[in-house]
Amino acid sequence: MLIYKESGIRGAWIQCFICTLLSILHGVIPETSRALDIMTKYPLIDGHNDLALRLRIIYNNKLSRVNLHNIPHVATDISRLTAGHVGGQVFAAYVLCTAQDKDAVRLTLEQIDLIRRVCTENPKLELVTTAEGMRNSTKIACLISVEGGHSIDSSLPALRMFYQLGVRSMALTHTCNTPWAESSSSFHPFYQRKSKSSLTEFGTAVVNEMNRLGMLVDLSHSSWETTRAVLKHTTAPVIFSHSSAYAVCNNTRNVPDDLLLRLKENGGLIMVNFYKSFVACSNITNVSIVADHFDHIKRVIGAESIGIGADFDGAQGFPQGLEDVSKYPALIEELISRNWSEEELAGVLRLNFLRVFRKVEKVRDDMLHTLPSEVEIPFLEANNSCRVILTNPVRVSGSYRNGKASLMPETATHNPDSRKDYWCLPANPPGPVLFQSEEERR
Repeated sequence: MLIYKESGIRGAWIQCFICTLLSILHGVIPETSRALDIMTKYPLIDGHNDLALRLRIIYNNKLSRVNLHNIPHVATDISRLTAGHVGGQVFAAYVLCTAQDKDAVRLTLEQIDLIRRVCTENPKLELVTTAEGMRNSTKIACLISVEGGHSIDSSLPALRMFYQLGVRSMALTHTCNTPWAESSSSFHPFYQRKSKSSLTEFGTAVVNEMNRLGMLVDLSHSSWETTRAVLKHTTAPVIFSHSSAYAVCNNTRNVPDDLLLRLKENGGLIMVNFYKSFVACSNITNVSIVADHFDHIKRVIGAESIGIGADFDGAQGFPQGLEDVSKYPALIEELISRNWSEEELAGVLRLNFLRVFRKVEKVRDDMLHTLPSEVEIPFLEANNSCRVILTNPVRVSGSYRNGKASLMPETATHNPDSRKDYWCLPANPPGPVLFQSEEERR
């Protein structure tokens, strides 16, 4: 009898445990299934990924050595993009700020070439240049961005040539100022400002030309003052390709509420970054803390202004449960548990980005008869040892090049028939500075 009673108690306890477990799983399994269903209908477009940087660092851009389906030591490859239900990826062509005023343009061209190869040499990927192309692609659609205005070397023709190569987005700064725009970081000493404008006259010309071309103006990494100036000036919506909410994590790379409100007025988009220092301001973070940024931005300006720009491979240290590009469904599950609707999630996953991109293209279409800008940056604003003022060449005495003469040559002769041993001088040099010709620099 005692055995019977004990067995009955044990059986009841087991039955209760099973019921509790099933109750929990009833909530988890439908959320997981629903997240995957939604992501199948609305494959994610992510606004920022630095795989190209990792391919430079690890493989020196030698794609012949890379299996794009399975790349060790990175967070991005084709297998994991597929597992993460990624339908579109904006790949960043990024070069270090230390290349500014040196070979940033060349290095950026090499990164653009790399992204184009990645996205055209594999049948699972497709290089696109329009909102329609991204919307209709049945593969993983690739869009090229340039991360940092230092990559154009203060040249609107260079900007236009990047566009011709397929670039459709550019961040005005990275962690360094340019001569014409201000970074959110003071890490690098380039063009430190005291009383200068956060967006110069040439900076507004860059924004104007991006509007005319149909390029997305990306304000991630820009200072708040530069952001305010751009939002006041641009005629097209802008994006923050990988930034989060300052009210949740007070890092200056994030966006404060007053700028979120101005972004809403602009019709633009903030694509939330996953990097731990931007979402938790600490080394400890998880999916829930990332979702807090989505909730906050939704309360301030609505879900229609939000996207995802995880910044995978641009940093080391991502939340537990969001370690690589295969883990996006975990975030969608979390947002479902917080009562985000399918309509809101469809926007966050892809529709909001496509809407903004199409509006940028509409501004381009409206400016069809506007001629390309011929504005040049004033020499004094971008004065550096690698920038040449094109004047009639003069021959430099041999003693100067051996370092045994005064800084300025005693005599100079013009020889239009020779292309060697010439220096280019500014018409009104700001000081005793000489500028080498292209042949000399090689």
